[in-house]
Amino acid sequence: MAKRDYYEVLGVDKGADEKALKKAYRKLAMKYHPDKNPDDKAAEEKFKEAAEAYDVLSDPNKKARYDQFGHAGMGQQGGFSGGPGGMTMEDIMSQFGDMFGGGGGTFFGGGGGGARRQARGERGSNLRIKVSLTLEEIAAGVTKRIKVKRQKTCKVCNGNGAKDASSVSTCSTCGGAGVVRQVRSTFLGQMATTTTCPTCSGTGTQIKSTCSNCKGEGREYGEDTIEVNIPAGVEEGQQLSMRGKGNAGRRGGPAGDLLINITEKPHEFLQRDGQKLIYDLFLNFADAALGTSVEVPTISGTVKIKVPPGTQSGKIFRLRGKGLPALQGYGTGDQLIHVNLWTPKKLTKEETELLERMRDMDNFKPQNEKGDKGFFERMKEYFS
Repeated sequence: MAKRDYYEVLGVDKGADEKALKKAYRKLAMKYHPDKNPDDKAAEEKFKEAAEAYDVLSDPNKKARYDQFGHAGMGQQGGFSGGPGGMTMEDIMSQFGDMFGGGGGTFFGGGGGGARRQARGERGSNLRIKVSLTLEEIAAGVTKRIKVKRQKTCKVCNGNGAKDASSVSTCSTCGGAGVVRQVRSTFLGQMATTTTCPTCSGTGTQIKSTCSNCKGEGREYGEDTIEVNIPAGVEEGQQLSMRGKGNAGRRGGPAGDLLINITEKPHEFLQRDGQKLIYDLFLNFADAALGTSVEVPTISGTVKIKVPPGTQSGKIFRLRGKGLPALQGYGTGDQLIHVNLWTPKKLTKEETELLERMRDMDNFKPQNEKGDKGFFERMKEYFS
């Protein structure tokens, strides 16, 4: 079943600001939350659908990508950084629980239908890296092996932060749940919220003697080599994410994400405009007047094109399919070749005399033939 438009899911228009998005999401989340709709799979799916829509539209980078490419352009960025199918109720409550006054679990009183939150430590922070790509790499897609310095799970205590098994006991405050429950009165009535346990920071355990290697953190600094698969068609400024490849969480908490920001290396000959590639071809007057064949560079090698006699400066030739692919492979752009007439800055005496004789000939007087398109008309035609 095809995904619904995110704006349609939340019931907002494309110009909706953060306040409107949050209001729309809160309304749907309260309506379809599993605590109000126990054992109702349809309501749970609508709850997840609303959360995914809000996750994308409330993030400026994801929103811009979605507005340009739709669902097809989200790739690994859609739905809580883990891509399609990677979203769980725990993800949603962990990320958006604070919107309802708590850190997750049940927030509607009396229902008790929410699942008991699994105790876990503090989530690790995200890491950001830049990956610089050539146009050739962007055209084909590429896998990069990148060394990343980050906090990793402690190899001595395996992340629990304890000296040994006898040093670990169940948290006396939360009873091992990792969360504590609070009930408060709101305009909607009594609401129960669950927040991270202040004593154990969500791990559900207390430690008497800490690990000597990590000092109880459950993590240590190290270096990893990570393979980053970059799809064809990415652009400068876009961001990809790899779930769980950021810093390790404290005392067994989930790892953060690795955020990859794309930059483009300048090409020696070509310039990019979206999916189009542009090449400036410089011709001397004789070649433009008499016609010629020239080789021009493309992203996949050189090609030979014919320049017909009488070619004017500003003429644009199109090489179909020689541009860049759209993200996720939906079509390929063209390469545009912009003709420029090259004028020599210094002339010999013989050249000057020859041009002086030609200057006053009728055939060399500029003429704007009927039907000729101006520069701006040509650019509008090729870039539309």
